[in-house]
Amino acid sequence: MGTTKSSPAVNGRPYALIQRLLHWLIALIVIVLLAAGTVIGTLGYDGLVAQFGSDVTNLMYTTHKTFGIMVLILMVLRLGLRLAIGAPGYDRALPGWQMIASRISHWGFYVLLIAMPLVGWLATAAGGYPVDFFNWTLPGLINKNPELSKTLFELHALIGLLLIVLILVHAGAALLHWLVWRDGVMARMALRTRRD
Repeated sequence: MGTTKSSPAVNGRPYALIQRLLHWLIALIVIVLLAAGTVIGTLGYDGLVAQFGSDVTNLMYTTHKTFGIMVLILMVLRLGLRLAIGAPGYDRALPGWQMIASRISHWGFYVLLIAMPLVGWLATAAGGYPVDFFNWTLPGLINKNPELSKTLFELHALIGLLLIVLILVHAGAALLHWLVWRDGVMARMALRTRRD
């Protein structure tokens, strides 16, 4: 029986539940980190202290670093799952340009979301600051080097801008699949699917 526009078929089986959970958890953390990072980058330490006081400012920095490291851990886990489990196939092939755009987008997220916390870690260490992860201080990995720290923080910010662009493109494509093309692609990453 044919598929109607009002009730599109799921285009392929969904990702494994653990993959879907990681996708949405990482997405939530990253959006909050990008917002907080924009405030930190715009105001700087002194500006934050003037606005919120030193206790809140130090908490913001510690929290930002902690959840940045958390993203790194979760992304390594997600990459391992992707390599071990793979991605589910489609019942109906997407147009070639959509498949290419999808692959670039997905692998772009892996590269940027692993690179960004690593660069932040190195930038922090090169600046002579502690690399906080909850109540632990992680090894700095490199020696203090203020000039290198400045360059790495600039790279960290650039990666953040690239991530914002990629997130907007990804969200736009998701909305097109869901609301315009209605091809069931969105159901592959939904937390609750008909096949769970």
